[in-house]
Amino acid sequence: MLAIIRIKGQVGINKEVKETLYRLRLRRKYACVVLEKPSEAQIKMIKNLRDFVAFGEISEDTYKKLKEQRGKKTKDGKMKPFFRLHPPRKGIDSKKHFGVEKGVLGDNKEKINGLILRML
Repeated sequence: MLAIIRIKGQVGINKEVKETLYRLRLRRKYACVVLEKPSEAQIKMIKNLRDFVAFGEISEDTYKKLKEQRGKKTKDGKMKPFFRLHPPRKGIDSKKHFGVEKGVLGDNKEKINGLILRML
């Protein structure tokens, strides 16, 4: 499973990037979407958005906590396709470090679990 969290807001974003974020249902800052089986097209969209989102493989335990605390049900009884999260506790170190690879943006692999837990 792949978790995607939008980190940057809407100010100064290119129209094409904004449309791609809308297609992935990342309409607001700190919105999270979990893709169980991402398609090839979705993976390409995510890689194009690496300067605006944080993404990585999410564990089953983290996904279960995310559904329990943030999974709102609609009138149909189905769960919404996205999660609204708080800003991370203790803040974001830096959104991007050029060349040092310490920033939040882009592929976080397993570190995305810690980021999600800080945002619940």
